[in-house]
Amino acid sequence: MARRLGRRFDFLTVLVHVGLLAGLAFVMFPVLWMIFSSLKSNTEIFALPQTLFPKEFTLSAYRAIFASPTKIRFFINSYLVAGAVTLATLLVAILSAFCFSRYTFRGKKALNVFIISTQTVPPITLLIPYFGLVVAFRLFDTYYALILTYMVFTLPYAILMMTGYMNTLPRELDEAVLVDGGSSWSALWRVLVPVSIPGIVATGVYTFLLAWNEFLFALTLTKSMEMRTVPIGIQLLMGQHAYDWNEMMAMSVLGSLPLVLVYLGAQRYFLAGLTAGSVKV
Repeated sequence: MARRLGRRFDFLTVLVHVGLLAGLAFVMFPVLWMIFSSLKSNTEIFALPQTLFPKEFTLSAYRAIFASPTKIRFFINSYLVAGAVTLATLLVAILSAFCFSRYTFRGKKALNVFIISTQTVPPITLLIPYFGLVVAFRLFDTYYALILTYMVFTLPYAILMMTGYMNTLPRELDEAVLVDGGSSWSALWRVLVPVSIPGIVATGVYTFLLAWNEFLFALTLTKSMEMRTVPIGIQLLMGQHAYDWNEMMAMSVLGSLPLVLVYLGAQRYFLAGLTAGSVKV
């Protein structure tokens, strides 16, 4: 009986590992295709039959990107906009989470419901109203247009995530500051924020990813090449009669690499921040 159970357990273990490997291969194949395609010439990409590995490795796509000031500008714009959105979102989210977590005020539940309900609105339905507002305030084709509109979509999730994290922190932390004569402002920035680093990092990474990958509003609210971002820059490589697939893949690799490095560097904090608000002791 024990042998049968052992064999069944071994079979299930092997089956699970095979399934995980199959899933990993399914997920990694597009990434590997992107990387290897960026190392091919455009002619080889269109050659038949298709192959995963390049027959001749070439860095021509990367050289073309680094030699183009316009394409470099795409990356600068993406970093400026995504960085500004992340910092502004974190500041507002921390202050809002502190209020929701530590204070009781009239309309608190209704405001929470409103914040959650904003996540159910498709962004495309807000495109025309926001375009009208941006034009009316003369912000069209500026960084401010992108930063302000992006924050509309990043703030609700950031507030909910930071509130969930701060709810796990004992009130004795900030109460001790008040007993010692400190203010609520001191309790927030000197005590709660330092111990909330995992939640802040997780929220910041998620916010940065949303802002970096946004396409629809970046396409609509900007028109000059000096204001375009990386997702728009990749789309512009798709011409009417020609597709620069190797440059598209190279820009995708260059756009993804910093995000992967940031995630790997902050992975410990990121995972801790995502799971901290799930269970409250």
